[in-house]
Amino acid sequence: MKTTIDIADALLRDAKKAAARRETSLRALVEEGLREVLSRDAVTQPGELRDASVGGGWLQPEFDGASWDRLADAAYEGRGT
Repeated sequence: MKTTIDIADALLRDAKKAAARRETSLRALVEEGLREVLSRDAVTQPGELRDASVGGGWLQPEFDGASWDRLADAAYEGRGT
């Protein structure tokens, strides 16, 4: 499919030089760049959180390997119910 886009002159010059160095076409270079950006966007889908875990070692020793039920019981311990 053909389309027309406006690209800053300096960016276009750099892209053409990069394509020549790589012995490829400007089209191939642009397509590669678009695929890269789209693949990064696909990593985190809407409503999906990225993994921000920090590795571990943050629990008290008595809770190491404990179930979520055990952790919840301890969190609400002494709070009625």
